[in-house]
Amino acid sequence: MNAHGHSYGHSNDAGAAHGHSHGGDQGHSHGLVDPSIKRSRAGIEAVVLSLLILGATAAAQIVVFVLSGSIALLADLIHNVGDALTAVPLGVAFLMRSFKAEKYAGYFVVATIFVSACVAFGESIDRLINPQDLTHLWALAGAGVVGFLGNEAAAVVRLRAGRRLASPALVADGYHARTDGIVSLAVVASAIFVALGAPVADPLIGMVVTVVILRITWQSYLTVRADPGTPIGDDHGHAHDH
Repeated sequence: MNAHGHSYGHSNDAGAAHGHSHGGDQGHSHGLVDPSIKRSRAGIEAVVLSLLILGATAAAQIVVFVLSGSIALLADLIHNVGDALTAVPLGVAFLMRSFKAEKYAGYFVVATIFVSACVAFGESIDRLINPQDLTHLWALAGAGVVGFLGNEAAAVVRLRAGRRLASPALVADGYHARTDGIVSLAVVASAIFVALGAPVADPLIGMVVTVVILRITWQSYLTVRADPGTPIGDDHGHAHDH
């Protein structure tokens, strides 16, 4: 009987220990600063940092544009600035601390990437039908390098923060920045091939870029579809994304 009582008491101790652990976890998760507030701040910081990087990239491209007067470069510059603004609804979602708003922002980013693919494909077809002489090749190549480095830096910031915060939308926006970087790198390749006497390479490279963008669109869509809060920051999750 005493043994039974001892056993029962031990069970209660275990229950108390369990309750203590649960209570401790709860107390920890609702500490001085609510986790959702910490996550919101971290998300906004990542969005703002990436926007500052892209802003500096655009400023550098503006300098090259003023020196060269390249209309093609101006078009690429406007495209990059417009794409950078896709981070705004995502920043608002983090400010609202709403997973639902975050998911909608993610779908908006995916739609923007898809539109970029369609535009790239349309321009490539137009260049094949109506060939144009590219001018200021040195300016295009230089601006392309700047664009690639800036977008890749922004992509790294967004992807790391997105995986750490388990934010599919922020990860998708990271892929979006990486897409723009690939496009900028393609501009460099086009300038090199045209300088070597192969202008047809410009639209052909554009078509290859379109395929790459479409792949990233699908990849981003699958990422955004994931349930908010799903761990995507570990190596296993990263492998799954790719």
